[in-house]
Order: sequence, then C-alpha cells, then structure tokens
Amino acid sequence: MSQPASEVQETPAQVSFYEKRKKIYAKGIRGFFDNWRIGLVILTQILFYGGLWLEWNGRQAILLHLVERKFYIFGLVFWPQDVIYLSALLIVSAYALFLVTAVAGRLFCGYACPQTVYTQLFMWIENWIEGDRNARIKLDKAPLDARKLRIKGTKHLLWIVLSLWTGFTLVGYFTPVKELIDNVLTNNLGPWEIVWIFLYGGFTYLFAGFMREQVCKYMCPYARFQSVMFDPDTLIITYDPERGESRGPRKKGVDPKAAGLGDCVDCGLCVQVCPTGIDIRNGLQYECIGCAACIDACDQVMDKVGLPRGLIRYSTETAMTQHLGRKEILAHIVRPRILLYSAILIVITGLAAWFLANRIPLKVDIIRDRSVLAREAQDGRIENVYMLQIMNTEERPHRYKISVDGLPDAEIAGASEVDGSAAALTSFNAVVRVPPDAGKAGSNPIHFEISAIDDAAIKVREKASFLLP
Repeated sequence: MSQPASEVQETPAQVSFYEKRKKIYAKGIRGFFDNWRIGLVILTQILFYGGLWLEWNGRQAILLHLVERKFYIFGLVFWPQDVIYLSALLIVSAYALFLVTAVAGRLFCGYACPQTVYTQLFMWIENWIEGDRNARIKLDKAPLDARKLRIKGTKHLLWIVLSLWTGFTLVGYFTPVKELIDNVLTNNLGPWEIVWIFLYGGFTYLFAGFMREQVCKYMCPYARFQSVMFDPDTLIITYDPERGESRGPRKKGVDPKAAGLGDCVDCGLCVQVCPTGIDIRNGLQYECIGCAACIDACDQVMDKVGLPRGLIRYSTETAMTQHLGRKEILAHIVRPRILLYSAILIVITGLAAWFLANRIPLKVDIIRDRSVLAREAQDGRIENVYMLQIMNTEERPHRYKISVDGLPDAEIAGASEVDGSAAALTSFNAVVRVPPDAGKAGSNPIHFEISAIDDAAIKVREKASFLLP
C-alpha cells in the first residue's frame, strides 16, 4: 500500500562545490605558436639557469647576497637603502603586465609564466619517457607491472632531479654558487639553504608534475581579475561560430554547405591539445591561458580538409561582431587604456633609469654620540662626537675628505680623511669643535660634506645637529 504524497520524505540533495579532477592528457602539437612557446621556454631557462654562472669583476654577476645585505647586478651594487629601485622595478613589472594583458590577453601566461614553463619542461620529459597522448593513456590504464614501474620511476626520477636543480639554482642567486657547491660537497649546507632548495624544488615537482592546470584554475589570482583588464578590443583566442557551425564530419560526395555544415569538422583536437582541458568553441573562459595550442591544431586540420586557416584565431570581440580585418584590428589597439598604461610605464621607466644613471655611489649615515652630549676641549671650544657610516657602493676604493659647516669656525679635530674600501661600509669617528659662542644654547643645525678626493662628482651633503650648553 503506497504512502500519501505528504508522508513521503525527500532525500536531501548533495551539492559539491569542487569539481573532481579529471587528469588531462594534453596532446603534443607543433606549429607557429608552439615554436614561439618553445623558443621562450628555452630563452627563459637559459637566463635562469645560465645567469647563475656569469662572472663580473671576479665575482658572481647576479647575486642577491643576503648575508652581506648587498645586491650585485653586473656592475651595480644595491644596498638596503636602495629599496626605492626595487619598488620601481615592481611597479614597472606590474604596469608592463597590465599593458600586455590589455593588448593581447593572457600572453604572459601562455608563453612565459613559470608555471607554464616548468609544466612544459615536465611534459617534454613525460612525452620522451612515456610516449604521446594515446600511449600515456594506455600506460595509466595498464596494471602495475615491472615495465610500468620502470617507466614511471624513470620519469619521476628525472622530474625530481630537475626540481632539485631548480631549487639549487634559486638558492645560488642568494648564496654565492661556488660557496654553495662547496657546502653541498662537504655536507655543510645551512638550514635556510636546505629548506629553500627542497621547498622550491618540492613545489616545482608538485605544481609542474601533478597539479598543472589546477594551479592556473584554482590558485592563480591572475585568472580571476584578468577580466578587469580585458575590453572588447583585447586580442584573445576566439572560435568563429558563424564560420564553424554547425559542426560535423565531412562525407565524401556530399556538399557540406548543402548539408548545413560549417567549417568545423568536430575532430576534437582543439580540446585534446589544450593544457587546461577546455573547449574554446564554448567561448572565452577564465581557464584559457592563451597558449594558442588550439590554433596550431585547428590550422593543421583546416589544411588537411582544404579550408582556409583561422577558424580559431587571435581576434577581438569587436572584430568578431563587426567582421573586422587584420589591419582594422591593429588600428583598434591604440585606445585610451593602452595609451594610459604606456604613458605611465614610459614615465616610471624613464625616471627610474635617469635616477639610476645619475645615482651617486656614496651613502652616509650620521649618528651623534649620545653618551656625551657636549664637552669642553682644552682650548675652551665645545666638542660633539659623531659616528659616520660611509657606504661606498662602487666596486673600486675611494679616499674621502670630510668637512663641516653651519656654525662659525666649525672644524673637524684630528683626521678629516678616510679610505673607503670597494663596495664596503666604513665607520669614521668625527670630532667637531666650535667656539662656545658660535650658536644658541641647545641644538644647532650643521652639515657634513663627504667628497671623494679622486672623483669630484662623488659628493654627499648630510644634515646633523650640534649641541651647545
């Protein structure tokens, strides 16, 4: 006997807010854009792995030395007081990213992002060891035997070696690499070096080997706010539905137009080559990293079936709706947003370059001795003692002359010259004497002038205070 409808209890529906991951087997594809990606992967890694071994003036050319608290960038030496240049670099990088995104979408993601680069390196190893897409799928479905264990073990061993070498390279930019090698060979690595080699190497192994597209889809904030920098004239990877629909395979002897078919043969290659597993034919999606693998795949299919390329191409929303040509698309690139980003980028870059080119390689910190505020010398004059921290930011020594002014007859008692070693900090105690009636009781402003004897252009003037009883 059935129960009344009112007495039937409905089972609560369970809703999952996280999609279970389906492993993506991206198919390798060669083409125009893939060649660009390979070139940029090789270039960035030559710079990263190779820059560590460049030498300049008998030292490592690029060294962010944490122990010495000095950054060496070829012929430049930066101290903690030069943090303004780091700020300028970050601002320039941010506006450059904004500009590239506004012009051509996620171009950085598809070609130069570290996640994309190392995923590509790991996939090259994977393809070399396990084979192409179909071979990898077949291997994963096969039962675990000696052959599968050997293949998988070889792949992961190479992944781990590359990851640890990447972590070692990163740490080599903060600890002199020759010193780092000696520490590795003698088992004398410091705790922070061990942590960062294995931490950075471990995350490289995890992100590039296992998480891959999940980093782009769930962890990277860039994918989430990219839409703010997009507009209808931003170049993005687009599928032309007017030309491609309706989809379907070609049959011999049947006119596709008469059968109501578009140019898309529905081969699915654009999905198979996508590293994030999306179907670009469904429109722009935040998962798209702009790698253009789908363009290379589609162009090759169009060549085979005798249709013009460009069913999937770089275009803009405006161009798709208004059917604009390539010249018209390029003409729309110059627009207020692009001009604003470009102007800001040029101004900030120009100012940073000018200040860097005209930077005086001398910094001075003046600390007055607080243990003795003021004292009377044997000749009746009043003395104040100061400690001068003289930072020579050039990699050549200088001899500096120190003078003082601001009060009548003010002079430095004793030695007034000091040698400054190359790229080093030198401490100098200066005793300043003035007549007792040279100023008012209390604090009086004075100025120290420190100048290089061998280079008149190197000169710094710093303010201090002189106490009179």
